[in-house]
Amino acid sequence: MTADPVHGTWESAPAARWEDGFLSGNGHHGALVFGDPNDDRVIVTQHTLVRPNGGEHARPPELADALPELQDRLLAGETDAAESFTDGRPLQWVQPFHPAFAVRLRRPQTGERPGDYRRSVDFTTGETTATRADWSSRVFVSRADDVIVQQVTTAGPRLDITLDHRLTGAPAGLGIGQGALLTPEGALLSLRARYPAADRAYTGVTLVLVTGGTPALVPPGVRIEGTATVLLLTRVRRHTGELDVLAEGRALRALLPDAEPDVLAEARALRPGVERPYETLLARHLPLHRTAYRRADLDLGGDPSDRALPGSALLTRPRSAALLERLFAAGRYHLLSSSGLLPPRLTGLWTGDWDTAWSGAFTTDANLGLQIASAAAAALPEVTEAHAALIQSQLPHWRDNARAVFGARGVVAPAHTDGESGHVYHFSREYPLHLWTAGADWLLGPLLDHDAVRGERDPRTAAVLAEVAEFYEDFLTRTDDEGRLVVVPSYSPENRPANASWGAVNAAMDLSAARHALRTAADHHPAPPERAARWRALADRLPAHRVNAEGALAEWAHPGLADSYDHRHLSHLYGVWPLDEINPYDTPRLAAAAHRALELRGTENDSAHGHLHHALVAARLRDGERVADALGQVLDGDFFHASLMSAHYPGRDVYNADAAHTLPAVLIEALVQSTPGRLVLLPALPRAYPRGRIRGVRTRFGAEIDLHWSPQCAGAVIRPARTVRIELMTSTGARPLDLVAGEDHVLTPGTW
Repeated sequence: MTADPVHGTWESAPAARWEDGFLSGNGHHGALVFGDPNDDRVIVTQHTLVRPNGGEHARPPELADALPELQDRLLAGETDAAESFTDGRPLQWVQPFHPAFAVRLRRPQTGERPGDYRRSVDFTTGETTATRADWSSRVFVSRADDVIVQQVTTAGPRLDITLDHRLTGAPAGLGIGQGALLTPEGALLSLRARYPAADRAYTGVTLVLVTGGTPALVPPGVRIEGTATVLLLTRVRRHTGELDVLAEGRALRALLPDAEPDVLAEARALRPGVERPYETLLARHLPLHRTAYRRADLDLGGDPSDRALPGSALLTRPRSAALLERLFAAGRYHLLSSSGLLPPRLTGLWTGDWDTAWSGAFTTDANLGLQIASAAAAALPEVTEAHAALIQSQLPHWRDNARAVFGARGVVAPAHTDGESGHVYHFSREYPLHLWTAGADWLLGPLLDHDAVRGERDPRTAAVLAEVAEFYEDFLTRTDDEGRLVVVPSYSPENRPANASWGAVNAAMDLSAARHALRTAADHHPAPPERAARWRALADRLPAHRVNAEGALAEWAHPGLADSYDHRHLSHLYGVWPLDEINPYDTPRLAAAAHRALELRGTENDSAHGHLHHALVAARLRDGERVADALGQVLDGDFFHASLMSAHYPGRDVYNADAAHTLPAVLIEALVQSTPGRLVLLPALPRAYPRGRIRGVRTRFGAEIDLHWSPQCAGAVIRPARTVRIELMTSTGARPLDLVAGEDHVLTPGTW
């Protein structure tokens, strides 16, 4: 194994499709870079860009008065009763995410394609580069200054720069206004797009700084004659009214004061010969991006010749360890780069098409939780902080949902959100997502993991937990013949019983979520003691999971509801992953039933998230070969673009970040699992990877772990941040392990 596997990817030709463009981002702005020397395009995105479609005014349905009747009917055995639990509205999608425009840089066609062309992306810096003998380009999105930075060096004879809104699917009714003016250092370009029939718009501003060439206005852009080095700084704002473009230009220019000498020295050491304005901006960005990215890495002993391949060639070798190494690195890079203002969307932070599938939204009934699953363990608190920001911004709407649909206090999270509205309004007969009550528990899970890793409880998370518990206090009022509480209506995303409609009773996911939320809220709020006791008592009165006649954990615990096995979602196994309610150590009978349920589960439409969700559950159940098989479905299925961003379906169909962002979590779960009191090493290692090293994994008992393994031996270094006794589980069995804060604990073959 080498000390440092590949932390980037490259190609020998420009991107011909936007899906293959290399990506950079800071969690606010994104850049999708083609790298074409004669017609380069940098597609600009921004997390808040969603197209008004009425969803911004939509409210949750006022159904609380009809809830008791629905509960009566479902409990009486009327299995299709929930189909009429609606206010009659048609399906309303959330506001769709869209790109802003392309910064387009065109030169005269030379008819030559010199063989020295190369484009690449460096995950450690966030830079995409493209070079040819007569041209070069570097692009990154600054975490320090929230600006897209591009530097182009051209041998001429001329370079035309425009902001081009004409991207795939752009609505014909966009109100476009463009501006260009010369400045003493170059030019200032702007593009304003006003949405059809709406009071909202977005404006992009690009400051152009020219060295060596001669700029002239060629509306709507600028032309630079001769050999030149050009620096472009771009930002996008979404707004009402009009934006002061000149003020935005001054703000961009203010990013380039004389830099501190030590900052410039660091930048020159990293990039000798880079122009001073570029290196100034890069030096401010690197400590934020590089530090985060470098916290963890994976080395599977990939073949050096495979590691040297361009990404598109490496993807044709799905069994190469070097491919998994690079996808792990790319997944962490893209996850970090798409998280900041908000967590990643279905498309991360990027799209080149206005017609984004499923509105490019945040789908919270599986996809978002899968994408950010590695945030705590893979040492990316930036992702968790972005996720927390989304939750906090939507709490007033979550309260509206609880009141309107269920007549309850507390909060209910939506299954889809555009990042702006948290109201439940996206639902239909086949997708009664307004019945789903488990969302808040799943969404709070990553925040609880983050708190466990750092050893501090965020009072904001604790406050939301109390509201979730209050919802269950008001909602869980019905009981069965044995006095057990009943979750009714209950929905298992996005499946239905084989012999009933979608809205049902006692979905396994709802039972696990309610139990977990109530007990966790009680743990976070010990005072007043009577309230905590009340929440624990509610949790204890929920029914147990049911094991069906085939020995599988039933998706619905209510008697008589039959399982539907061929489905992409694994909602009923929520107690296995991401929760730890069901595991092979404490609940072996239920773990065996969960494993049987996993064996019976089909893949339905081959969605990437279904395969990797399967792998995560399999890892928790210590089934390494099932993990390998699920990974193989994705690696063999042509799910990854040359950019190493992924697709939703095989054959690179529908640009989607689920596979790219979830894959690191799968590999970590196969190697290291933790709870606040337990550490499991190599629980589900696929045989195909007999040797390797993973560094920087964070645990929920506050330690950092470096792990290595080979056919001959395995070992680990545990670096605890707090003193704790845990249970250590390895291939040789279980034993207690005492850790002392600040003292490294080394596990060798003799102590394994």
